[in-house]
Parts: sequence; structure tokens; C-alpha cells
Amino acid sequence: MSAANPVIRSMTGFAEARTDENGWRLRVSIRSVNHRFLDPHVRVPEGLERLEPQIRQVLRERLRRGHVEVTVHVESTGLAAVHVNAEVAEAYLKAAESLRKKFALKAEPDLIGLFRLPGVVDGTAEPGSEQEEMMARAVEACLGQALTRLNEMRAVEGRTLADEMRGLLRGIAERAARIEELIARSLPAYAERLTERLKELLGSSAIDPARIAQEAAMLAERGDTSEELSRLRSHVEQFGAALDSGGELGKKLDFLLQEMQREANTLLSKSPGVESEGLTITGLGLEIKSAIEKLREQVQNVE
Repeated sequence: MSAANPVIRSMTGFAEARTDENGWRLRVSIRSVNHRFLDPHVRVPEGLERLEPQIRQVLRERLRRGHVEVTVHVESTGLAAVHVNAEVAEAYLKAAESLRKKFALKAEPDLIGLFRLPGVVDGTAEPGSEQEEMMARAVEACLGQALTRLNEMRAVEGRTLADEMRGLLRGIAERAARIEELIARSLPAYAERLTERLKELLGSSAIDPARIAQEAAMLAERGDTSEELSRLRSHVEQFGAALDSGGELGKKLDFLLQEMQREANTLLSKSPGVESEGLTITGLGLEIKSAIEKLREQVQNVE
């Protein structure tokens, strides 16, 4: 699959959808941010609580990861019948009458104010009615539209994330190649520096070439980073291939970054001394670690 196509999605986004249905104005808004798992939070108006499991099921079908907040807003446009909970209203009126008598108040209850109290008017159709069924279908349609828009936004953000991560991967590969060149160039210098050091210590005494070769080989073995560099290149290639393949990448990319971090740490621990090559290799190794950390930050937002 071509890397030019947006094949990964961010977990960050916002979308909403609206509709007017049979005297009701509906609005479904969805906001998502990064999270290790799918963490849905659903808010529905009083009277539509039975829709919450259905909404959660749709979210599980359309999304894989992220802290997702879904809010359903419903208001009457004046054409629909208002459902008044008479029992709740009666309880409020009895409480008001009790207080009025207790404190000798003359004011009568305000009916308009009564309608604003929680639970008196639920803002939805009467439970079990045909109108409620139509509203449920309208909410489901709005939710589907909002999710489509959300995923479109997350795909755009995912393309940006992928481009940034590919740039970081190129930087890691270039630095790893530079380290390999420096190490190859510095190996012959081990024997030369060892010979000079032995001459300083032994003076005019004879130096056994075999001993020099042995010591140089031991130094080279302790500083051999070929396996670490090979594995690091492999992880970088796998990371890039995963970006091109798409799908649910977050957990896989996070695992690859852990492996890349391990190789970078071992690479730094084997950096040779304080000679110029060693200092350069250490600097490049630290830059690789920094790039891996930046990748980790980006991956935290990949679905």
C-alpha cells in the first residue's frame, strides 16, 4: 500500500451532526482524545437512557481506542408534544405547599418555573411511543454521521502524524549509518593507540605483536555494536512498514519503540572512550534516543 495514502488515524478529533425530526431538534457531538483502550462516555437526555447501550455498541464497532465523549442534545421546536412527568411535578408542588404553610408564605407556585425543575419535563417523547422510536432512529443516524466526520478528521491528523514519524525514522537510520562508519574507521586505530600506550609503559622492552593483536581484538569485541545496529535498522524498517500497512498500529508501534530504545541504550553503553570518534558516536546515540522519545510521544496518539 502506498505511503501517500492516509492509512492510520489519530485518536484526537471532534465532530457533530444535527437533524430536525418530527418537531425535535437533535444534535450529537463526539470528542475524542488519546487513551490506551476504548473509553466511551455517553450523555443522553433524561428519557432516552435506553439508547445508551446502543450508542456504546456503535462506538465499539467504529472506533478501537481513545477516550470518547458522546453527548446527545434534544430540544423541542414547538411542534412536538411535551412529555410532563406528572408524579415528579406533583411531588414538587406538595413540597412547595408544605413550605408555603410552614413559613406563612403568600406566593403561589410558578408553573413556568416548575417546568424548569429536573425531571418535570424530560424533553423527549413519551416512553414506548412511536415518536420515541422515530427519535431513537434519528439519534442513531446522527451518531453515524458524526462518527464518519470524526474518523475523517482523525485520518487527516493521522496522515500528519505518519509524515512526522517517517521524518524521525529517517533521522534514526541516518545516524545509525553514521555510527557504523565511525566504528569501522576507528577499529584500526585501536591497535595503533594500544601500541603507543604499551611503548610508553614498557620503554625499550620488546612488544609482542601477538599480544597487541589479542588486546586489540578484545577491545574491538567489547565495542562491537554490529548486532545492535542491525537490530535497530530492522526495527526502523518494521516501523516504517507498519505505517504503510495501516490498521490498528498503536500497540505494535509502541512495542517496536521499546525494542529500539533497548538497542540505543546498549549502543551507548558500548561507545568507545573519550576519543573523538567515541564522543561523536555518543552524541549520535543520544540523538537517536531523543528521536525515539519523540516517536513515543507521537505513537501515544495513534489509534
